[in-house]
Order: sequence, then structure tokens, then C-alpha cells
Amino acid sequence: MYLTQSLHRSVQQHPDKVAVRFAGRTRSFREYADRVARLAGALQRLGMQPGDRVAMLALNSGRYLEYQMAVPWGGGVLNPCNIRWSAAEILYSLEDSGSTILLVDETFRALVEQMRGQATSLREVIYCGDGAQPAGMHGYEALIDAAAPVPDAARRDEDLAGIFYTGGTTGFPKGVMLSHANICASGFAALGEGLAPPGSCYLHAAPMFHLADMGLATPHWFQGSTHAIVPAFSPEAVLNAIAADRVTHALLVPTMIQMLVDHPSMREPRDLGSLRCITYGASPISEAVLNRAMEAFPGVEFAQAYGMTELSPIATINPPCNHTAEGRKRGKLRSAGRASYCMEVRIVDADGTEVPRGTVGEVAVRGPNVMQGYWNKPEQTAAAVRDGWMHTGDGAYMDDDGYIFVVDRLKDMIISGGENVYSAEVENAINQHPAVAACAVIGIPSEEWGEAVHAALVLKPGQGIRPEELIAHCKTLIASYKCPRSVAVLDALPLSGAGKVLKTKLREPFWQGRQRGVA
Repeated sequence: MYLTQSLHRSVQQHPDKVAVRFAGRTRSFREYADRVARLAGALQRLGMQPGDRVAMLALNSGRYLEYQMAVPWGGGVLNPCNIRWSAAEILYSLEDSGSTILLVDETFRALVEQMRGQATSLREVIYCGDGAQPAGMHGYEALIDAAAPVPDAARRDEDLAGIFYTGGTTGFPKGVMLSHANICASGFAALGEGLAPPGSCYLHAAPMFHLADMGLATPHWFQGSTHAIVPAFSPEAVLNAIAADRVTHALLVPTMIQMLVDHPSMREPRDLGSLRCITYGASPISEAVLNRAMEAFPGVEFAQAYGMTELSPIATINPPCNHTAEGRKRGKLRSAGRASYCMEVRIVDADGTEVPRGTVGEVAVRGPNVMQGYWNKPEQTAAAVRDGWMHTGDGAYMDDDGYIFVVDRLKDMIISGGENVYSAEVENAINQHPAVAACAVIGIPSEEWGEAVHAALVLKPGQGIRPEELIAHCKTLIASYKCPRSVAVLDALPLSGAGKVLKTKLREPFWQGRQRGVA
């Protein structure tokens, strides 16, 4: 299995079909493949050897899509950089991976110029923006024009395809090593689940550096779908792209869905009739937000993909049939689905022993999607992957039908007065209040309870709410000990580059100078 195989197949079977739509420009599969082969040749001329890491720091674009195929085509290894990171974090990922070539666009050009002298592994920088070529950098289009197409190096199976750095919630980020077989296995599972049917147009709205987007794009490459792209997520950009490019499938993380359905642009007249399915994942979604989304997009199917970067990234799928009225009656709507093809999932205790159905434990996954390990971190690899099982750190239970219900990140679980409180359950209750647009629940220090439940809210425009009102609302839905004991209203929640809420940022002011002695 190898990532570029799908491109060969598409060129053979439908070379003149539109492969990419971006910024009013279209490229056929024949044109796209030619540019990929030329970029691969240009990278080789710049010194890329088999297995060399090539990084990219840029917003979404057609050139980003070319980078994702050209690097493995030329024999290299992908290292997509997180666009939301600080210069220190980006520099760390470049140095830690030993990246020798970096592609950068106009948005991050100044940042790269500032830190280039500190990036000792970097030999070459390619400017892939549309403006004038900066001094000391190669021009992207000039490189392609001057290069001859080269044969596909056909790195495959267990060959390293990419190093994908995780968020780094503690210390510096970890580089997740994924092989061609890892990513392809996850892609084939999604294809088998029906997430990329024939005739699709997939929208890259999530950041392309993140494996969530690449993970769902992979089955669309297998299917020979058209790829539409927006530079960065915004409700208006997504709605315009759906209408203009006749998008059928999109991946949106829950925060994006919430921003989309609550945005005034949703009320503007547009033809969104092409849209067939929205897949959500990367973090839990509240039932209230999901209900608003299903009302905003009547006739559109919804599916959930659960996993993590270390799983390439998919482990389970909750299909559209569980998002219907019948699915609700079966109690499967809040599930994260069940093991997808070629993958095993079980819920285990601290010793790795499977727990009884209905009992909360840790999600463990085994299959061809499990990472090769963390780059240069053998001890952390051994702690995460034991006997072939990836221990995810997510707390969940499994029902009698094999569906898992994620209750929280184990590290996010709040222990208040000796009781386990799962933040996702509290967030689901809070989000059902009509004044709340988004929320995040964390544990904060409490002399009386050890930890107290704290809610950070973002309200809908023109809305207000008193803490006691929100707490009373929660008490009608969940046990009193789970309800917030304090409430803060914020202008916005801190988000990662992938759209996940950064609870570490919310916790910082409360836990500074303290040794957190509870989970």
C-alpha cells in the first residue's frame, strides 16, 4: 500500500476529471499528477534523499495538496507544521524531525525568516506564496517549471510516510510516525464505511497540516473524488465553497460546526443542495450543537469518526443511520461508533485487562492503523503501545452491541469529593441551555472538594446568564455533584490549530504554583 497509488489509478481511469478546485482555478488529475511529479523532481534536485523529512508551514491551498503527494512521490517523508504554534514549537518540530527542506507561504514568511538561522537542520526553503519571491528562498512555480517529472519512488507499506506532531499538552510535542500502510489502512476503513462514495467532492475546510483532514481526504483520493479547498475555516468561506464547488462531503470539528450553524451567513440564500454528508470528529460534540446542525442542514447525513493521530487517525465510525430518529431510539446517537474495518477496540483497566460491558475504562486499539511509534521517543512509545494495543488515554464504556461511548479524556476527568465527573457529560448539559453558544468544563482547585467543576462559557449574541441560573439548569439534567460550582463567561474559548478547545490554557491560571494531586 502506498499513498500515491490512488493518483496513478485516477490518471489512468479519468485523467481529465477535475482533481482540485482552489481560488477559482481547476486542475485535472493529469495536470495535478504532472505537477506532483515535477515538484518531486525539484525536491530531489534540492537534495531530498529517500527518507528525508520535508516540512510545510502554510494555510490550505492547492500547493499544499501537491506537497502531500510530491514528497512521498520523490521518496521523502512529510512533516506538516502546526500553523497555530509559536515559533519555538515550530522550530522544535523542525529540529526534532531533522527536516531539511521547508515550504512556506506568505502568511508565515516573516516567521520563517526570523527563525531560519536557528533551524540548523534546514538546508533549503521554498516560497509557495503568490507574492514576490523573498531573498534566500526558492520560488515554487519556478522550481516546477524548471524540473522534469520523475518516476514515483513508490515508498510503500512499512516505509515511513510522515511525522505528525501532536499538540504537546505536557512538555514539547511528540512526533507520531505513520507508515504508508498505517494511513492507507485508515483510509480504506473510511472508504468501506461509505464516507467517500463515487461522484464525491470533498472540502478541505479543516487545516491540512492536521491528520483529521488528511485522514478523511485519503478515502476520497482512493475514490478519485474532486478536492475543493478553502485557505482557512470561516463559516462564510465554507458556505460559499459548498455552493460554488458543489461540495458533497466535508469534515468539520465540533467547534467549526457550532460556529457555522450560529453564523449569520447561514441565513443568506445559497444553493447548498449538493451537500450530502458532514463527518465530525477530533473532539466530542454536544447533542445540542448536533441537533442545531441537523436542523440547519436538513437532508444532509452526519457521521462521526473517532480516533487520534496515533491511529492514522480513525478507529471507530458512528454511521449516518445512527443519526436518524431510529438511531436516537436505539440510543446510538451519542456513541462514537464501533470498531471500523481491520481494527479491534476494547475497553481496559489500568492493567490492560478488558472490563465488563458498561464499565468505564480506557480505550485501547489494535490494527494496521496503529502508529510505528513516537519519533526518537522509545520510552513514550513503549508506554503508549503495549502488546500491539494503542492506549488512547480516552475514558469510555462499550455497550452490548460493541458501540463505545467516550466520557472524557482520562486526564480531563474531574475528581470532586471522591466522585468521578466527566467533563463531556457536564458540557452536554450546559450546551442545552438556549443562551450558550459553546462551553468547556475543567476541574479547578478546591480546599473542600479537592477539585471543583468550573464552566467557561461563550454566549450567543445578545444573551446573558447568571451563574445560579446555569447551575439550576444543569441540575435538571445531571446529578448535583456534577454541576458547575463556578461559571465564567468568555469572549472565545482557546482553540488549537485543529479546532480543539485547549483546556490546558483554561486550567493554567487556576493551577499555577500548585502540584495537581488529582486526575
